[in-house]
Amino acid sequence: MGEAVSCGGVVYRLRDGVVELALCGRRSGLWALPKGTPETGETHEQTALREVREETGLAVEIEAPLGHIEYWFTLPNERVHKRVYFYLMAPCGGSVDDHDPEFDVVEWFPAQAASATLTYPSEAEVVGRALDALAGRKSGTP
Repeated sequence: MGEAVSCGGVVYRLRDGVVELALCGRRSGLWALPKGTPETGETHEQTALREVREETGLAVEIEAPLGHIEYWFTLPNERVHKRVYFYLMAPCGGSVDDHDPEFDVVEWFPAQAASATLTYPSEAEVVGRALDALAGRKSGTP
């Protein structure tokens, strides 16, 4: 049995009073949160910041941890247990037009539409955690 780790983020912005989230899409119809594998010596936070920047084109800041999801996948002759650590993030620069070629498009979605658009239910659960964190702020707005 193998073990794997990835790290990524839920990137949000507030536009006209609506929370919007950045999602990464492929022509195949897949929509996902940005995430990826640590490079040697990187912390989970450093990995999340780098991967989100590469996959979305956005420079971001971490605001809060959102926990992790777990799942299994199969490689030839090996079953792998994977944990993906997510962080709530806000953009501080960059443009979704500058994303890397891993995804065909990066788009902003209203939060509820983002949850319904994501391909993987576990990632929609992470979005729920992010929205709970935003709603729980004392100021009442993100």
